[in-house]
Amino acid sequence: MKYIGIDIGGMTIKAGVVLEDGTILCKKTVETDANQEDVKIVKDIANLIDGLLKENGIEKCEIAGVGIGSPGSVYDEKGIIRYSCNINFKNTPIAKLLKDFTGIDNVKVSNDANCAALGETLFGAGKGAKNTVMLTLGTGVGTGIVVDGKLLTGNRSAGAEGGHITINLGGPTCGCGKKGHLEAYASATALMNQIEDAVKKHPDSLLAKQVAKEGLSGKVVFDCKEQGDKVAENVVKRYLKYVGIGLVNYANIFYPEVLIIGGGISNQGDNIVKPLQRYVSRNVYGAEYNPKIKVACATLKNDAGIVGAACLVM
Repeated sequence: MKYIGIDIGGMTIKAGVVLEDGTILCKKTVETDANQEDVKIVKDIANLIDGLLKENGIEKCEIAGVGIGSPGSVYDEKGIIRYSCNINFKNTPIAKLLKDFTGIDNVKVSNDANCAALGETLFGAGKGAKNTVMLTLGTGVGTGIVVDGKLLTGNRSAGAEGGHITINLGGPTCGCGKKGHLEAYASATALMNQIEDAVKKHPDSLLAKQVAKEGLSGKVVFDCKEQGDKVAENVVKRYLKYVGIGLVNYANIFYPEVLIIGGGISNQGDNIVKPLQRYVSRNVYGAEYNPKIKVACATLKNDAGIVGAACLVM
């Protein structure tokens, strides 16, 4: 069977034809016209699907379903995107609209972080596990939770917003406007802020020199740490402790088999997995008696959204 996965982003919309084993047969991308009327955006998705199929000689009757991953608040069961802060979706019945535009009856939608978690669980870093939590570290902190092989999304799909657990009352302001949330400490945005603060305090450090030369990035701070720069080492150590606190909180509630780290930071591989594994193993409740929880980096990378969205209709 063949399925289509749609990954909606603020800049681009990606579509792929996915096989039952998670293999992507072909892909196509268009720019997101985020400020257009929502119906127009859905029509763009329908046109993207048509183009993808025609270019690759695939008949529409071969497609068993279309899954959609979207940022924002999504009501999975109703097929509605309630709201997305960067795209003009407001109570948009995207599943129904796409059915009407494409003639494909089996259309489902979920939050993009949920889709990534499902894809990684079935075909990526969590393959073989039934219980996982995925933490995506980007502009914000997205989470996806899989329990007994199924997404856990809460009442009317409004839950699983793990980036907004409070780890420090009265701490820095999160992207949502509240204070002290994990997102304000563990997102890639937060890491950039932490690097900037360190550079200002230590202008003669290797980190400061490399930031001036290469620009601000997570890669720079990890590279400087590997070169022995103590300022960079302290930034990385503190940042990973924040991530670790979040992981331990999720572990204590859900006790998954695998905790999966996604986002650009996951490209650091063992540089983050080893310290995070140690932190989780030492701090999770009942660690000496309970099964070990594995920490792993996402393996599907930029394809996680497409594969995970397709998993919604498999």
